[in-house]
Amino acid sequence: MLLLKKFSPIIVTILMALLPVPEGLPPNAWYFLCIFVGVVVGLIVEPVPAALVGLTGVSVVAVLGLVAPSATANRNWALSGFSNGVIWLIFAAFMFALGYQKTGLGKRISLLLIKYLGKNTMGLGYAVAFSDAILAPFMPSNTARSAGTIYPIVSNIPPMFNSLPDNEPRKIGAYLTWVGIASTCVTSSMFLTALAPNLLAVDIIAQGTGITITWGAWAKVMLPAMLPLFLLTPWLAYVIYPPTQKSSPEAPTWATAELEKMGRITVKELMMLGYALAALIMWIFGKQIGINSTVAAVFILSLMVLTDIITWQDVITNKGAWNVLVWFATLVSMASGLKKAGVLKWIGDMVSVYLQGMPPSTVVIMLILLFFVLHYFFASTTAHTTALLPLFLAIATPLIPAAMLPKTALMLAASLGLMGIITPYATGPSPIWYGSGFISQARWWGLGAIFGIIYLAAMLILTMVYL
Repeated sequence: MLLLKKFSPIIVTILMALLPVPEGLPPNAWYFLCIFVGVVVGLIVEPVPAALVGLTGVSVVAVLGLVAPSATANRNWALSGFSNGVIWLIFAAFMFALGYQKTGLGKRISLLLIKYLGKNTMGLGYAVAFSDAILAPFMPSNTARSAGTIYPIVSNIPPMFNSLPDNEPRKIGAYLTWVGIASTCVTSSMFLTALAPNLLAVDIIAQGTGITITWGAWAKVMLPAMLPLFLLTPWLAYVIYPPTQKSSPEAPTWATAELEKMGRITVKELMMLGYALAALIMWIFGKQIGINSTVAAVFILSLMVLTDIITWQDVITNKGAWNVLVWFATLVSMASGLKKAGVLKWIGDMVSVYLQGMPPSTVVIMLILLFFVLHYFFASTTAHTTALLPLFLAIATPLIPAAMLPKTALMLAASLGLMGIITPYATGPSPIWYGSGFISQARWWGLGAIFGIIYLAAMLILTMVYL
């Protein structure tokens, strides 16, 4: 079984390649599609690290010369992802997360919210949610944000009330667990830089359609749209999956004691807060003041190192950041190859036959609905983005007016965070919160379906209003 899993991407690729080349598709495009599908399978089952899956796929395509006629052109295509500004923005933002962790600012923010909001269980839920929202614009890894920063703090609270996975989990532990994962899914759609696949999606959209989605353009639509859903989420969890413990006087006391252990806010924490705000201002107003968002992120990263918020050693040894850089850079190249090889046009022409004649708004709604629901088959938002977003854009392009395409692209990309709620494996932090043991697998799937319907409905309503 393990051997089958390890070689499954290769097996799938070879089996597809042995099939007759479909009519209307050049042989090189068909073989590229075979390798692309193999890469997606590899991202789902992960027989080797995901970054190695992407690097292998790009290398094989370049060696076989499937994208361009010359060796130099294939090399340029294979390395194009590493010169991509969005990829370096993701890398720099990972360092922001490290700054929050090293200075203790992220922990202090969470403890302060628990101290002032945590007198009752719903208040604790809002403290967990607001902790995520405050960190979200600066931490594109929702795993680092939710599972790495917030979960370790929240995990200390249920034992105070003797709420354990095997003893009264519904008392308070299950509620806080669900609020933790549900709120991070909403914030992941609220901000462009709150989820790394958001940035990947924006780059795929730019390469496939020429449409540029800035931080400000995303926030202008998604922040006001997601804010009501975000504010409702802890309350919805309280109503749909209520805790039996309604008050929590011990939690503020514990948070106060933890803050006393931390001592007064340090100069480095204040500096980190200042750097975060400076980055946010440049991301929001970058277009007006002539500063590219990636340049702003790298500039702030340089200041963080120069002022010893983090060290250069931290930068070069941050395996997670470098791993994501290689992973996403290769996936960007693979996604762009779909267009270069002619695969997207072929799929778009083929599928559009079945959707022709429908009103454009109906086509958009159907695409977003299908894009969301298909996430049940993916254990990675990144794999979902890489595999489906280029195809959905290719389908949409000939069927809707050009003026609607930018809005449609934004809606597809913005749904990536919300869809993380549906399964115990749908987004990075899910296995961590699920692994706490407070919510059974059957219950998680049930709650995921309920909240998934609510979140999808919110996305569809937004789409209808926005279009």
